[in-house]
Amino acid sequence: MASSLSTAAEHVGEMLSLKRLGTLFYIVTPNSTTFETVEEVPNYINEAIPWFIVSVVVEHFLGLLMLGRKPGRLADNLTSVGHATLYESFKLFTRWFEMSGYLWLYEHRFFDIPWRSPLAWWAGFIAADFVYYWFHRASHEVSVIWAWHQVHHSHEDYNVTVALRQSMFQRLCALGFYHPMALLGVPLPAICVHWHLNLLVQFLIHTDLVGKCGPLEWIFNTPSHHRVHHGANKYCLDKNYGGFLIVWDRLFGTFEAERDDDPVVYGLVDQPQASGVFYLQFFYIRDVLEKARQQATWGDSVKALVYGPGWVPGAPRLGNMDTFPDVKAPRTKYDPQIPFWLKVYVSTHFLVILFLQQLFTFNLKMFPMVGAAGVFLFILTSICNITAMFDAWPWVGAVELLRCGVYVAYARITPVTGLPLIDQLLTSIFFVSAVIWTFRTTLAPLGTAAKILKAL
Repeated sequence: MASSLSTAAEHVGEMLSLKRLGTLFYIVTPNSTTFETVEEVPNYINEAIPWFIVSVVVEHFLGLLMLGRKPGRLADNLTSVGHATLYESFKLFTRWFEMSGYLWLYEHRFFDIPWRSPLAWWAGFIAADFVYYWFHRASHEVSVIWAWHQVHHSHEDYNVTVALRQSMFQRLCALGFYHPMALLGVPLPAICVHWHLNLLVQFLIHTDLVGKCGPLEWIFNTPSHHRVHHGANKYCLDKNYGGFLIVWDRLFGTFEAERDDDPVVYGLVDQPQASGVFYLQFFYIRDVLEKARQQATWGDSVKALVYGPGWVPGAPRLGNMDTFPDVKAPRTKYDPQIPFWLKVYVSTHFLVILFLQQLFTFNLKMFPMVGAAGVFLFILTSICNITAMFDAWPWVGAVELLRCGVYVAYARITPVTGLPLIDQLLTSIFFVSAVIWTFRTTLAPLGTAAKILKAL
């Protein structure tokens, strides 16, 4: 028993180590983050998950102390976590494809940078941040890429959970952007290390609890700069694309400072009134394709896809800024209210799905492709249906009954975790949930019919 407790304490200590916390601030050394092969590169993002959770809790209490209010709402926060869950799940199927071709190009490189040298580390640092700027800029200035990136901007509260809100397809949209670095001799492991660290350092700049940071504002991307990037105000549009550094925005004319006299309104210019993850993931690509279909010429149809989202025939590539609405604070937020029991239900199932997703991630190699696809489909259905409850989607009950029933049926045949107590608890949760939705989907139509008869 003492040995088990000691091992558990060591495991928790490792998860919450200062070394892992340092990755959130890019506090690392070249020696500890230089690798010969991609397989050796740690999954820094997954390792930082415990610190993500700590950050969310700390921000919550600091918001209550400093602002006298919560820095976020249940629907907005859970939607962000739901997007992150799908993002992390989907990348398990695509990560092998994202850098395909990089090593082939590296074999034809113009320069040779030894992987052990400090130059390789610094080349990776500059290359990853420079390419991120241009990919991020393209994500806003090319409609078909913005169709996926807009997911990250669909929040209305601005807190650290926003960093987690990503499109499932965001990584695929970056395909090819980093490949030119291979010809310059930047080793692929260096790119992968700094790609991870560049994303991690952006986690904590998604907050409105930190003001301006003095001289640091000239070099680094800060919460103030990134608040502008997430604004729907006209002066915020297409600004501050930097990852770790803000110097690229200053060099290429896309920098804008936060204005004290014009508070940032977070979200999209035309903010969708929805919390459902499925809708937010896909609604904009539908709109982009419809816009392309409606054009009078093939040329304009292509422009609708590759020009900016604000483009219309006769306008400049990014649209005419004078015609854009100037969103001003305060703007009413989409704030759906659900009963307390449903809040408990949604929160419980979110925790269950997060646990199952982590289990899936660490045991992916044990699944055949069909089995892995089935697990992903279950996670996708779960996240989409749970968040659709905030929007009162009429088919929520039927889908939830089917989802819970499928889990119970599967769990009776195959242990999910291999731990009897955990498996029994999970099966009980899904069984009780199935019973709840059986009654709700059965009694709700009867209640409606009774009201109609009473009215007659």
